[in-house]
Formats: sequence, C-alpha cells, structure tokens
Amino acid sequence: MPDAFYSNNQMKRLQLICFLALAALTACRPTSQPVKIRGEAQGTYYSIIYYDSQHRNLQPQIDSLLHHFDLTASLWEEGSVIRRINSGQDSVVNDMFADLFQRSLQINQYTQGAFNCKIGALVNLYGFGFKNREDVTRGQLDSLLLAIGSDRSRIEGSDPRYLSGKAQGVEFDFNAIAQGYSVDLLAAMFDSLGIGSYLIDVGGEVIAKGLKPNGDNWVVGIERPAENKYDEQEVETAIRLCDQSVVTSGNYRKYYEQDGIRYSHTINPATGRPVEHTLLSVSVVSRESWYADAMATAFMVMGLDQSLQFIQQHPDDPDIQAVFFIYDQGGEYHTFATPQFQQLIKE
Repeated sequence: MPDAFYSNNQMKRLQLICFLALAALTACRPTSQPVKIRGEAQGTYYSIIYYDSQHRNLQPQIDSLLHHFDLTASLWEEGSVIRRINSGQDSVVNDMFADLFQRSLQINQYTQGAFNCKIGALVNLYGFGFKNREDVTRGQLDSLLLAIGSDRSRIEGSDPRYLSGKAQGVEFDFNAIAQGYSVDLLAAMFDSLGIGSYLIDVGGEVIAKGLKPNGDNWVVGIERPAENKYDEQEVETAIRLCDQSVVTSGNYRKYYEQDGIRYSHTINPATGRPVEHTLLSVSVVSRESWYADAMATAFMVMGLDQSLQFIQQHPDDPDIQAVFFIYDQGGEYHTFATPQFQQLIKE
C-alpha cells in the first residue's frame, strides 16, 4: 500500500505541497466563469463582463467611479462641475473637467470644427438636452453662433484650476466624448486590479481587453438603424475585438419630428442646425473609447463623403482607419466598411 512508503508527517507535508502547487496554478489562470455586472449611469445603462481569478464583485467600485464622473461631466446631475460652469455659478474646475476640455479642443482643431464641445446651448435649444425644445429662430442661432465663435475659454492655474475667457451664452456639452471617456476610466481601473480579460459597455460605447480564457476574441454587434426610436435593436454586423474599443454614433434613436421632417440630435457647429445628410450611423474602432466617441460624432457631422476624404487624408492615424458607415440611399440602407474594419468582421 502507498502509506507504507511515507510516515504520517511526510504524508501531511506532501498533501500540503500538492495543495499549494494547485492553488498557485489556479491563481495564474483566469477563471472560466465570467463575472457579469449591470447598472445605470449617465442616464443610460452599463454592462460589464470580466474574468477574474479572485471572482471579485467590483460593482461598488464601478458605481462609485461612475458617480464621481457624473459629478464632473453630467448635465443631468444637479451641482455637477459642468452645470456650475455653464450657469456661471463657478469657474473652478477639477482635473477631470480640465482633461475633458483639453481633449475636446484637440479634436475640435483636428476635425476643423466638426467636433465642438461648446454647443450646449444649441443642443438645449433643440430640446436634446435637459430643457424643453423651443421654436428656433434665425436670431437665436446667429446669437449663439456668434458667442461660440468669440469664445476664448481656457484652463488656467494648477491648484485650484479654473476656466477663464468663457463668452456669455456659451455652454459646454461633453456628451460626445463623455461616455467613451468613462469607459476608459473603467478600463484603467480593471487594469490596475490585474484583470486582463473584460468587456465594458456604457450605453453602447464598448472596449474589449485581452482574450477570453478559451482564446476567443470578444465579439461585439453593430446595431442596424431603426425605423424609429422605439424599435427593438437588431444587429447589422458583428466584429471581433481585442484590446480595442468600438463606438457607434447614430441619428436614428435621438430625434424629433416637426411638420413631417425628422431632425437629428447631431448638431452641425458651423450652421447651428441638425445635420442634413444621408448618413445614419458611424462606428469607429480605436485603441481608446474617448477618441472613438469623439471621431464618430465628428464623422456624423461631416457626412459620408467628407468623412471618407478625411480618413484618406490622415493615413498615419491608426485610430480612424477601421470605420463602418450605414447610410440611406433612396429609402434603402447601405453600408460601407473600410478595409481595416472588414478584417474585424466575424464571418
């Protein structure tokens, strides 16, 4: 019998060694059972799946981080930094607001004004913010466009930091970058905790890190444009992601109708009016969600032809090479995928 070869103490030591070896091996492998968390933030949902060898429930940390972010950038959060700045109650900003502001200016310059975080008053005027829609007059548009054009807002100081130079009538709106930015914040938190396999979705802004334990890529669906805002979601195509983000900006969920005309929530900063072209949605694959978020909005402003021209003119920017467009032609949906995006499509 095996026991004849070992004393009781030797057997106990051998069992302990085997237990420790098995524990070490298990700790090095991601668990095959994912942790799934859902919640609400920024007026929308979030859904997160991750593989953690410790199987930790990170929802308290996630909710805390997103709430802190809302206290900075949410237009629906009473007393948020952006609400206080827009109303003129305060000029002091925190580091997060300053970072969102500087990144927004960067994309504004890069896209030659197609992206603009200073159109908050226009967004509200059309009823896409937290105020009721008004009948928009030419005088109102001219006044707001003049204010935006004359604005010289900048961040100054270090402790505290503050915003100066804001023109009267200018209101900031980070919604075209905020959700993507919050996804990146969550991704950084997961990275800091040593979790290397996760999928984070905040209101449709998605980032995928690593591979699943079985070696598969994460698969993300791109929504098919709906006939109206109440239709159920349908998938147009699906793509494989690893260490990438995908963000879709579209005109088919947020709009209003008047006199038989549908007005999009995407505002053209140059005209002050909702965009008028056939582009229905744009999906951008990038390394960072904030960048994909901002560029998807800029492309929605540009329209299909100008967007394709912009991509061709910036071949050295790897974060705008994988793009998927859905547009209307004669009442029918058509799609166009750049070669880099085509490589991601799941057969």
